[in-house]
Amino acid sequence: MTQNGFRAEEIDTSRPHPARIYDYLLGGKDNYEVDREAGNQLAFAAPEVRIGVRANRAFLQRAVRYVIGSGVRQILDVGTGLPTSPNVHEIAQEVAPDVRIAYVDNDPIVNTYANALLSPSGATSIVLADLRDPRAIVDHPEVRRVIDFGEPVALLLVAILHFLTEAERPEQVVATLRDALPAGSFLVLSHATGDFADRTEAQAVYKNATATLNLRSHAQIERFFDGFELLEPGLAQVPFWRPDTQPPARSREIGFYGGVARKTG
Repeated sequence: MTQNGFRAEEIDTSRPHPARIYDYLLGGKDNYEVDREAGNQLAFAAPEVRIGVRANRAFLQRAVRYVIGSGVRQILDVGTGLPTSPNVHEIAQEVAPDVRIAYVDNDPIVNTYANALLSPSGATSIVLADLRDPRAIVDHPEVRRVIDFGEPVALLLVAILHFLTEAERPEQVVATLRDALPAGSFLVLSHATGDFADRTEAQAVYKNATATLNLRSHAQIERFFDGFELLEPGLAQVPFWRPDTQPPARSREIGFYGGVARKTG
């Protein structure tokens, strides 16, 4: 069986994958023993990591509600990861049933699960593609089927850019995606950081994974918003970006920054 050009035997389950580690830390079941071992090592190296991934997920939900509430009706979610309910389309369509979503991920397993679980319709597209080739994402026919780049788009880059090394030019990746968006579009971005603790051991967990973990400082992450106007409260630790409940215990230790910005020109 093929899945967007991939045969089942081409799916690599011998090394941990960031999407499946993340799924495990969120309490999901769409992962393998190698991913669970990596997740346990990560939790040992960074004890607040389970709180952090849940806070990051909650940030995503608040941000999606905000951008859809602001009138955007299209979402391009790059690095979507394994489907975790509520999914982005479920959150968005609670606010506005006519929202269209293009999901993008580079893991064939993610693509397979998404095709099986998300039941794509005319309003949803699921694409196997890599963030390292942003032009291919923008030009992909399945993305173009759902997303009209002549109208405002909410671009989601949530917990994904820290898997790109500096050699992979993450700022240029974001700029390519940004330049495809019209004025009135939004960028929703979160990124892991080592600003609050030494996370050398946590980074080491990803050395044998399909992507390395590249922590960045507040100033480095803020540069990804070049060409956008950051909305209040700016780039903040994810529990403190417009919280709608009491932030969880140990929130000050959570190593994720998040922000939402609008493209004005």
